[in-house]
Amino acid sequence: MSLPAEFHDIAKRVNNWGRWGADDEIGTLNLITDEVVRAAAAGITSGRRVPLALPLKEDGVQAGMIPGRINPLHTMVQINQEIFGPGTVACSDDAVTMGLQAATHWDALTHVSHSGKIYNGRPADTITPHTRAQYSGIEKAGPIVSRGVLLDVARAKGLDRLPGNHAVTPEDLAEAEEFGRVTVRAGDIVLVRTGQIQVYLAGDKHGYGFPSPGLSVRTPEWFHARDVAAVANDTLTFEIFPPEFENLWLPVHALDLVEMGMHQGQNWNLETLSGACADQQQYTFLLSAMPEPFVGGTGTPVAPVAIL
Repeated sequence: MSLPAEFHDIAKRVNNWGRWGADDEIGTLNLITDEVVRAAAAGITSGRRVPLALPLKEDGVQAGMIPGRINPLHTMVQINQEIFGPGTVACSDDAVTMGLQAATHWDALTHVSHSGKIYNGRPADTITPHTRAQYSGIEKAGPIVSRGVLLDVARAKGLDRLPGNHAVTPEDLAEAEEFGRVTVRAGDIVLVRTGQIQVYLAGDKHGYGFPSPGLSVRTPEWFHARDVAAVANDTLTFEIFPPEFENLWLPVHALDLVEMGMHQGQNWNLETLSGACADQQQYTFLLSAMPEPFVGGTGTPVAPVAIL
């Protein structure tokens, strides 16, 4: 089934192909300039550091909905082994097998394609089993550090958590902007809180994934108009799931990653940050969210930290 005309109309309005040149592989991360980072660092008031990552564990958020995306399998490969002979210093080592997008993560621009294309008009078949993502692999993103803005949609509505059928609209984002007394500006990384991660933290991983609030297909235009550098939220699927429109699966992924070239993050734990921002009445912070540089990766685990 082909994508509807309405999707292609939005795609034309948010398309950034060629904006930073034909060779560009990082999209809207180009908006994070040295000046943006200096201004973000100058906004630190208390120095409070809030971690935003879920623990990496075998009983993680993945419940089998996406084939092959497994929770971390953590194995000890040596335990107190005197590898240089008896009486020498003993070493313990471990190894992990996991889906790169198993827990708190960034999606690379190559994570999805549509109509045979990835970001900047490159062919989707440049992603292969052997070369992986030839273009826009997650290692190309480099350091992701900028001003973070929490748009606490749930708290702005006086809710602990949005209902599972709630599509977060541009109007919701503007309401949260006003609630936090903040204006999203070019180069910002926007974190959208729905409260959905509470379901997982309470032990219901299936309920966490479905049904889930998430971003509406209308939100990419809002982010594009403000030159947002990246977006992350506290859900498994990022966009509302099941989708807003029957049989239109992952349209927000396609608009953000393919058309706009905007990295997006999922499974971010924004609960402590929500309380901290409310306590300090400060909804902006320096955000460090460094990708692990897996060469050719279509995503990466990340352990973000917000510094207020």
